[in-house]
Amino acid sequence: MQEVNQLASDSKNYEFMSMIGKPIPQSKLIGKRICDIIFGTIFGIISLPIIAVFAVLIKLTSPGPVFFHQERVGYMGKPIRITKLRSMRNDAEKKTGAVWAKKNDPRVTPVGKFMRKTRVDELPQFWNIIKGDMSLVGPRPERFVLTEQFSAKWHDFPKRLRIIPGLTGYAQIHGGYDLKPNEKCKLDNYYIEHYSMAFDLKIAIETFQIIFTGNGAR
Repeated sequence: MQEVNQLASDSKNYEFMSMIGKPIPQSKLIGKRICDIIFGTIFGIISLPIIAVFAVLIKLTSPGPVFFHQERVGYMGKPIRITKLRSMRNDAEKKTGAVWAKKNDPRVTPVGKFMRKTRVDELPQFWNIIKGDMSLVGPRPERFVLTEQFSAKWHDFPKRLRIIPGLTGYAQIHGGYDLKPNEKCKLDNYYIEHYSMAFDLKIAIETFQIIFTGNGAR
């Protein structure tokens, strides 16, 4: 029975990998990786006191841990573990399970609302960038259960995994809370198909603009 289950699992994995398609050649990502290491380290160090301040605010205003750890789907389906400053109630998905975040989400704490608008909750992920699990720019990594659901409904969704996931991305700066999974998928795949270092720089600049306006943050 165990062998049968393994065969079924292998078949499912093969099907999923075939849906992802051909990845971006590593030769095109060398400059991207160098920038990730340099700027990931610089911004990671700069963000430490900000993380410390909000860690105290989270602890004072909401019961539960300061940090939120979660497994996500990374490059070519590889599992990665990300860390965020907790912006939701500690029991946010206890009854519902994994659900797509929405505008004015009642699960978000008052401090969490500000962190999401300014993206402060994402700052711990600079460590993921330094490690190489993530990039400064790329499609946001999604949870496995939601990736499976969306992939079954929209067959282009797995193609988002052809490049390393990012801290910010084309879909984040051109979407917002009202962005549907299939719309996000189209924007992410557009980014991958038109990828360049210049495109990454443009997205990074627009991300800084969003940090000050709060528009588009999820």
